[in-house]
Amino acid sequence: MALSRRTLFTVGGGLTATAALTACGSNTGRSAAPTAGASGAQPTIASWYHKYGEEGVEETLKQWAADYPSATVDVTVVPADYEKALAAALLTPTAPDVFEYANGPTLDMIKAGQVADVTDAVGTARSQFTPTVLARMTYQDKIWAVPQTVDMQLLYYRKSALAAKNLQPPATLEELTHVANSVATPEMGGFFAGQDGGVGVLGLLLIWAAGLSEINATNTAATFNDPALYSCVAQYKTLFDSPGMVKSASADWSDASPFINGETAMQWGGLWDLTKVLAAHGDDVGVLPFPASGTTGTKVVPFGAYSACVSAQSPHLTVAKNFVKWLWVDSDDRQVEFSNSFGVHLPAKPALLPRATKVADGAGKDAASFVTDFGRANALFWTSGSGDAYAAALSNVVKNGADPAAEFGAAATKVNAELARVNA
Repeated sequence: MALSRRTLFTVGGGLTATAALTACGSNTGRSAAPTAGASGAQPTIASWYHKYGEEGVEETLKQWAADYPSATVDVTVVPADYEKALAAALLTPTAPDVFEYANGPTLDMIKAGQVADVTDAVGTARSQFTPTVLARMTYQDKIWAVPQTVDMQLLYYRKSALAAKNLQPPATLEELTHVANSVATPEMGGFFAGQDGGVGVLGLLLIWAAGLSEINATNTAATFNDPALYSCVAQYKTLFDSPGMVKSASADWSDASPFINGETAMQWGGLWDLTKVLAAHGDDVGVLPFPASGTTGTKVVPFGAYSACVSAQSPHLTVAKNFVKWLWVDSDDRQVEFSNSFGVHLPAKPALLPRATKVADGAGKDAASFVTDFGRANALFWTSGSGDAYAAALSNVVKNGADPAAEFGAAATKVNAELARVNA
C-alpha cells in the first residue's frame, strides 16, 4: 500500500501531496437523504476511505457498513489524491458524513469547524486506546477522531549480510553508515530509504534521533534548531554521500520490494510489509528502530493511525457519530480483523495486541515493542506549512551542502510564524 502509507507519515516527514485533484467517480459526496415520509426509511450517511493497497479491504469495509443496523451507510473508496479530494469536498454541501484521515484531522480542519467533536462517541473507552495515538487526535481536551489501526515504520536488515562481515546491528547513525558501506556489494546495496535518499521519510526522525522535539511543550516555538540536529544531519549526509546508500531501486521506501528482491541489505520500510518480507527471507530478517545520533541521541520509530472523523456539517451528526462508535470503539473483533487480515498492523487498543497474531513472536513481536519503547508521532501543531519549511532546509543541507545553522534557523523562523498563526 505504497501511496497510502506514504501519506500517513507525510506531515511528519515534512512533505505535502503533489498530485492534482482528480474526479472520484460518480459515487462521491454525501448520499441523498431518504425520501420525506417514506415508511420505515433509515437515515443514509456517506463514509469515505482512501484506496488501500491490500486485497480485500474495500470489500470488508463495505460489508461492515452493510452490517450496521441503524442506518444505510454508502461507502466510497477514493481511488487517488484522497486528501485533496476530501479537502475540496469538505468545502461543499456534499461532504461525506464520515471520513478517515491520516493521524486524525489537521489543526486547521479542527479550527475551521470542519470536523465534529467525537469525545462522547469514545466515552469511557478513552482509556482503552494507546495514549500517544489518541493524543495526536486531541485538542483542548476534546477528541476529534477515533483511531482505526496503527502503522509504524522500522528498519529491516538481512542478518546474514551483517554476519558475513562480523557486524552487529547498528544502534547509532555512525554505525549505520559503517554497516551500510561494509555490506554493500556490486549486486546488493547497503541501505535504502527512498528514491530521494531518505530525505523525505526520515525528516522528523533526524530531529528525534538527535534527542530533540520539533516544537516545545506549549506548541509556541520551534525547538529543532539546535547544534545536536546539525551534528545528526551531518552524519546523515555522510551516509547519504557514501557508496553504501542506495538512491535508486525498484520501488520507493514504503514498498519492501527492494529489500525482498535483494537490492539492499537494509531498508527503511513499514510494518505493513512484514508478511511479505518474512515470506521472502524467513529467519534471515531482523528489525530495528532508527538509530540514535551519537551517544546523546535516541532510537526512534514513527507511528501513526488512519482515523475515523465525522463532518461537523453532517445533517445526520448523531447517526454518523454512532456509526463510528459502533465500528471503531465498540467492535473489538472488527478492529482485530482490520489489523490482522490486511498486511500487518497494530490494534489501536493495547489490550487487543495479544490477538494480533502477526506480531505475536519473532520480528513482529520485536517491532511491536518498538512502539512502546521508541515510538514517536508528529505533533498536532506541526502543520504542513511547518513541515514544508523544515523539509526544504533539510534537503538543502543534505543534498547541496548548505550551512545547517542558516538553513534550520530560517526554517525555525517560518515554523514560529506558523505556530503564531495556528495559536491566534
